[in-house]
Amino acid sequence: MASIAAAKRLLVKRAFSSSAVATSTQVSAPSNRLLLNKSTIPLVGQRAAMRMVDLGMRAASSSGGPAAVTVRDALNQAMAEEMERDEDVFLMGEEVAQYNGAYKVSRGLLDKFGDRRVIDTPITEAGFTGLCVGAALAGLKPICEFMTFNFAMQAIDQIVNSGAKTFYMSGGTQPCNVTFRGPNGAAAGVGAQHSQDYSAWYGAIPGLKVVSPYSSEDAKGLLKAAIRDPNVTVFLENEILYGESFEMSEEAQSPDFVIPIGKAKIERAGTDVTLVGHSRNVEFCLQAAEILAKENISAEVINLRTIKPMDVPAIVKSVKKTNRIVSVDSGYPAFGFGSEIAAQIMESEAFDFLDAPVERVTGAEVPTPYAVELENMAFPTTDVVVRAAKKTLYLPY
Repeated sequence: MASIAAAKRLLVKRAFSSSAVATSTQVSAPSNRLLLNKSTIPLVGQRAAMRMVDLGMRAASSSGGPAAVTVRDALNQAMAEEMERDEDVFLMGEEVAQYNGAYKVSRGLLDKFGDRRVIDTPITEAGFTGLCVGAALAGLKPICEFMTFNFAMQAIDQIVNSGAKTFYMSGGTQPCNVTFRGPNGAAAGVGAQHSQDYSAWYGAIPGLKVVSPYSSEDAKGLLKAAIRDPNVTVFLENEILYGESFEMSEEAQSPDFVIPIGKAKIERAGTDVTLVGHSRNVEFCLQAAEILAKENISAEVINLRTIKPMDVPAIVKSVKKTNRIVSVDSGYPAFGFGSEIAAQIMESEAFDFLDAPVERVTGAEVPTPYAVELENMAFPTTDVVVRAAKKTLYLPY
């Protein structure tokens, strides 16, 4: 009896302590807000993206019907649902646990799943990438987060050799279910060494699946598919999109929602020209389509979603309808995403339906400038996409 009474007193004391702490912080915001002091965020190259964090925004409700959800929260939901579904799934990377992720994508996962499954690492990409590949070869299902895919260059041997080739070299007996995820491509003002787009790099490697989502539904459905896929998957996110909100259908809010890898999505139907892109470039394509529509030009917009395997049939079907195509990506022009699309069209029946040469809109052939005026000229914009579309139609541009 004495021990029960002591236990009760301890519980009351803890309740009072929790109440006092909550009162002393004087937080007037709802409890589901992300409470961050921007001035305390370390300068580790993330400030450009962090200024787009939806601070003070309430999380979207999933009580029924469509809801506005940020890409950040969609990724978080995907990881949480898959970790609940399968105890073999775990997350490892720099600052993913106690700091809630460099971009707050893993917010709350440590509290929910503990430090056995949400693991902070030292700044040693080769080391923790090797640990993730080894864990996958042993039958676990790691999610390996890179603070940026630029840093994954330190671990390229683990990804390309130890990861991507093992299934083939073992004669199909040794799967390697590991998902490498993190921001890819340019953000804003982070310089040449933090702005590269690796979609073409990884897309050239047999044994890798490469995913590049645009919307919140893309992010959630494709990340869940990547985690479940028995192959090595490179999941390329975008820093600037993290804070962007997209409408998510009631179906997409379900824990059972998965988007198949390798299937493109027609974001906007059209008849005069096809605009195809991935990640943030889909936004420029949609904006360009709106501008073109005011001039009675009907543009079809394809959100490719997956770099490899590429949904070539979807591209071919669209070109056979519109007879013109513009590819849009932020990578370098040489040996890139647009080059592959042009080759696929030339080698398919779509070539006979072209009424104009394939147009490519790409990043500039230069290391990304730091000066904002030059940086703005180094990547695709809506106006450039509009001009490229008009060029295929032989209109003044």
